[in-house]
Amino acid sequence: MTISPALVSAFAPGGTLRASINLGNPILANKDATSGKPVGVSIDLAREFARRLGVGVELVVFEKAAASVDAVKNEKADIGFFAIDPARSEGLLFTAPYVLIEGSYLVPEASALADNAQVDAKGHRISVGSGSAYDLFLTREIKAAEIVRLQGAGPALAALRSGEVEVAAGIRQMLEGEAQRAPGVRVLPSRFMVIQQAMGTPASRGAAAQALLAAFVEEMKASGFVADALKRHRIEGASVAPAA
Repeated sequence: MTISPALVSAFAPGGTLRASINLGNPILANKDATSGKPVGVSIDLAREFARRLGVGVELVVFEKAAASVDAVKNEKADIGFFAIDPARSEGLLFTAPYVLIEGSYLVPEASALADNAQVDAKGHRISVGSGSAYDLFLTREIKAAEIVRLQGAGPALAALRSGEVEVAAGIRQMLEGEAQRAPGVRVLPSRFMVIQQAMGTPASRGAAAQALLAAFVEEMKASGFVADALKRHRIEGASVAPAA
């Protein structure tokens, strides 16, 4: 893939590719237990894209999805890794998804709730990480239950265990980990949404930049790069998205 100097400048106007990394999604990014540095699928993709551009990479790290999105929208970063959602479309250009992740519900072990259809009822409170993909989705879809928005996945899970809410929403893998960590909670059987994780860049970078980023994502899926990264980082609960 030959990349023109104009496109290199479009992505890295300062000479370094700034990649917005969201540590709030453990399927895509985590801190290495030894070094404390960010590691994961999104970091691997950022480094590979920078290599293709022939520039260095700077990881701009956030604990929440909303902050990571805002960094790219406000051009504090040149690329980012987000769940595709209509509420995020303004100011961003997305690729097709590279990874699919399930969104599910966590409830107390003693809860009478048995399936997703029972969750949206008057008197039920659902905790979510504010600005997350499942927050945006549930904001559109939930009609009767109350959504309780908290500062990240940790507080959302804590709210369920303390009895402040009846349901917690989140990434299925993370909820299953919480259920295994300590007794008293269980994950409802099926997903309520599929989170489509894509790459994005500020809208100001233009259609040619979006096309290049989209082609990069398709190549990373087709070549096995994404699948290998998921395996290398021992990620379960996510699958490589089909070709666009």
